Amino acid sequence: MLLPDSVESLRAEHEALMQFLYLAPVGLVQAGLDGEIVMINPISAQLLMPLSPDGCLTNLFTALESVAPDLRLQCQQYPRADGMVFEGLHIHLRANDRARTSTPQILSLTLLKLDEARIMAVLSDVTAEMRRERQLRQSDAWLNAILTRISDYALAALDKDGRLCDWNDSIARVTGFGEHVIGSPYSIFYPADAMTDEHLLDRLREADNNGWSMDEGLRLRADGSQFWCSALIAPLPDREAFGDDPHAPSYCLILRDISDKRAATEKRRQAAFCDHLTGLANRRAFFEAAEIELDRAAHTPRQLALVVFDADHFKHINDRYGHPAGDRVLCDLANALRDTFRAVDTVARLGGEEFAVLLPSTGVEQATQVADRLRALVATRLVAADGFEIAYTVSAGVAVLDGTAGGIDALIKRADAALYQAKSQGRNRVAAWTPELTHENLPQRSRNAG
Repeated sequence: MLLPDSVESLRAEHEALMQFLYLAPVGLVQAGLDGEIVMINPISAQLLMPLSPDGCLTNLFTALESVAPDLRLQCQQYPRADGMVFEGLHIHLRANDRARTSTPQILSLTLLKLDEARIMAVLSDVTAEMRRERQLRQSDAWLNAILTRISDYALAALDKDGRLCDWNDSIARVTGFGEHVIGSPYSIFYPADAMTDEHLLDRLREADNNGWSMDEGLRLRADGSQFWCSALIAPLPDREAFGDDPHAPSYCLILRDISDKRAATEKRRQAAFCDHLTGLANRRAFFEAAEIELDRAAHTPRQLALVVFDADHFKHINDRYGHPAGDRVLCDLANALRDTFRAVDTVARLGGEEFAVLLPSTGVEQATQVADRLRALVATRLVAADGFEIAYTVSAGVAVLDGTAGGIDALIKRADAALYQAKSQGRNRVAAWTPELTHENLPQRSRNAG
């Protein structure tokens, strides 16, 4: 039996804890291992309420399921009795995710396991920090290109259209290409599906605006082999001296073989930009890619397509075969998406059974064709799980950026409307957005219904 002084002491400690929760400058949520919320402070409520499917904040995992579908699984799989499950997970929100409040675009989530029965979530707005971080990543890459292994590089001059003006021994040493590359666009060093004509010019424009343009990825040697490469383009300071000569050197291209650093680079990239379950791009990577493509399209108008895929009757698959089997289906769909789309496309898992593909320099007809090719491929596949062979299908909605679409959120809404149309017509099909297609004139369906 507790003495009166002990009761008062406990009450005082509880009040102090509640005051701390409510005055903390970040969002704090205490919940059970099943996600049921025990305590929540106002900042967390403001951040999470727009994400709750039913408008009620009773379960942390349910509230975040649409934007961070693996939280429950990660918490269940955490092996220790207490400790940090993960730190600083970045969650990207859409405009319609935050329709009821001014919720920030990017949230940071840290999840702590307090003991065998309790977890604590820490939420904060990191939108501005993430933009600064992107600028710092670019600066670090630029410095690394200058300071690391400076003797192992290929140096080439490009004209105003990105064509190689000359050839030298460094190009031969790093890439194996001979003098015949003179006059070719610098995309000759890229895999065939890794760059579009518009992207080639985008890099030059970004170099003009920023003083340099930097990227890393797979590049081609003359014998067809690939290597991991850092490519830096910078405008030449004296290019005005050549006047209007279209073939005069205007940019410097530096290629460096950094294959020995690929493992470390990929580990960092996967931790920040890959979906935990499928290995595809996550929401953060998708929205960063979309922001870049929209900025490019604003400066140099071109087509940009979005395809949203949704696994049909996915809730039924989970209910009948179990969530591990459902995860295998999602991974199989991810593999099919990788095999179907180009390296230049951004293939991402947005949440749950929803996937999206951003296709630069692609019109509605081409996007619809490749989406239907993916749909037909999936319909032929069987997924082995616990002695069962699971057949599944997908539906897809296609939308293309035009002058009436305000940005990525409007584009996603259009693709979603087309997806609902495909679902309402019987599933296992692809529909493209038209001006007549709105959510209001389509049958309402639950996301969980698939």
